[in-house]
Amino acid sequence: MTISRRGVLKAGLAAGAVAGTGAWRQAGGSRGPVRQPGSLPYPQLAAGTDTIPQIEHIVVLMMENHSYDNKFGMLRRPGADGFRLGFDGLPTATNPYANGQIQHAFRMPTTCQNGTVTQEWKASHVQYDNGKMDGFVITSQAESMGYWQEQDQPFYYSMARTFPIADRYFCSVLGQTYPNRRYLLAATSIGQVDDTTPALTDYPANGTIYDQLDKHSITWKDYYTELPATTELYPQLYLKNAGTKVVPIADFFTDVAVGTLPNYSLVEPNYSTTSEEDPQNIAQGEAFAASVINAVISGPAWDKTALLWTYDEHGGYYDHVPPPAAIPPDSIPPSPPAGESAYDGFGRYGFRVPFALASPWARPFYVSHRVFDHTSILKLVETKWNLPALTYRDANANAMTDMLDLSFPAFAKPPKLAEPLQDSDPASLACNTSGPGTIPPPGSVTGP
Repeated sequence: MTISRRGVLKAGLAAGAVAGTGAWRQAGGSRGPVRQPGSLPYPQLAAGTDTIPQIEHIVVLMMENHSYDNKFGMLRRPGADGFRLGFDGLPTATNPYANGQIQHAFRMPTTCQNGTVTQEWKASHVQYDNGKMDGFVITSQAESMGYWQEQDQPFYYSMARTFPIADRYFCSVLGQTYPNRRYLLAATSIGQVDDTTPALTDYPANGTIYDQLDKHSITWKDYYTELPATTELYPQLYLKNAGTKVVPIADFFTDVAVGTLPNYSLVEPNYSTTSEEDPQNIAQGEAFAASVINAVISGPAWDKTALLWTYDEHGGYYDHVPPPAAIPPDSIPPSPPAGESAYDGFGRYGFRVPFALASPWARPFYVSHRVFDHTSILKLVETKWNLPALTYRDANANAMTDMLDLSFPAFAKPPKLAEPLQDSDPASLACNTSGPGTIPPPGSVTGP
């Protein structure tokens, strides 16, 4: 990324977004005026005005690399769009091999993964295949059609049955971790589509959500376990805040226990062991997530907190819902690896990922079907504190307020969730040394 590209952004911002508006609207985007970067959710109010006083703390826990169907395809919750099941109770989802054989969706043999799936820029677009969703096995082998069910992740299913979930929450880019997490920070990846190391000069023209929080005296912290890998994606942001607002995960558990969480928190797992990225054991990631979520639920500030749990991208795992068109954040084009296509640019969302909102003010028995992406988290923050939009993407995102009922705290009494598998069944860690089992399992492949 270079300084000259920022110049391109400033010169052509409006043109870049307007060019993608038609497809976005056809896919269900707003029929009203396109909101502009810098605009306020409530123009009649001063920037920084708190419009949701019931919630003082927003906590974001973003895990790694799993699609909605991979985690929640077997969730039988009324209204939730998971796998379609046959008469045998098994998913009907399939994907072809290059030789014409058919790989059927299957329950993963263990909670371990075998490291074959990919979510690189080209692979993700082959998987999407103009909405056919038939390129997963070709790019990510049989593992891409694997899924887990309630017995494999009891805490997650318990949370999904207790709190509202969204079945149209898409990651922001048909690509890897770095660009998607950049959208969580700034509603743009400023061209990045893969996991190449960011340049020290990389910084979005309109800054990040943290810059807006600082400008309006709203407190925030990034609590990291191993590395502050999200905040580091804009190196200047990390260097400015390391040791003060970018702090170790131990500080999170201290702050939540005594009720001193900042207004906005990002919690980062250990990206080597507890993020759930392939080939990790997902049971370890679930246990980490449970420790964070249970700490918030049992903490003294639960009555005024909203926790958002999701994944940065699909990791190469199958999902049956084609990602719709999205409004491009700015005029900056993708920078794909040499020889690869730019495809739809940033005018399309990535694949669906799981999302749940835990709060006393959460709507019980609710499944949201509104289209969200990572910039919807920014939109919720901007809506609460009436902050200016960073790009066209967050300006026109849905804010998830449909998942809240601010008139009544249905979960004022903290709910008790199921134990994570690792705590209830220590044998779930055995596959760490014995391997993930036979993938694909016998009988799951048909055809010539």
